[in-house]
Amino acid sequence: QVQLVESGGGLVQPGGSLRLSCAASGSIFKIDAMGWYRQAPGKDRELVALMPNTGVTNYADSVKGRFTISRNNAKNMVYLQMNSLKPEDTAVYYCNSKDYTLGVGYWGQGTQVTVSS
Repeated sequence: QVQLVESGGGLVQPGGSLRLSCAASGSIFKIDAMGWYRQAPGKDRELVALMPNTGVTNYADSVKGRFTISRNNAKNMVYLQMNSLKPEDTAVYYCNSKDYTLGVGYWGQGTQVTVSS
C-alpha cells in the first residue's frame, strides 16, 4: 500500500501560479511512476502529467509549456508547478502512484485548484 497526501491547492487569478506537493509513504519501493490527474465538475478524471522512474514524462496537451512535474525521491515527494493558470484549469487535482508489477494505482484525497478573477 502507498499513501499519498496532497497540499498546495487554492484560489489564484488567471495568469497566476501554484505549486502542488504530494508526500508518499508506505510501500514506496514499489512505485514505478508518479503523476497528477485532475477532475473538473461534470467531467471525467484526466491525466495532467506522469513521470515514470525511467523513461519519458508525459503531459496533457492542454498543460504543455505551462505545468512542470518533478520528483524528489530522497524525500518521497512529487510536485506540480503550474504557471500561466487559466480558468479551465479549475479542478480537483489528485496525486497518483503506479505499481506496474501488480497493475495497481493509489490516489491521494485531492486538492482543489480554482482559477478565477
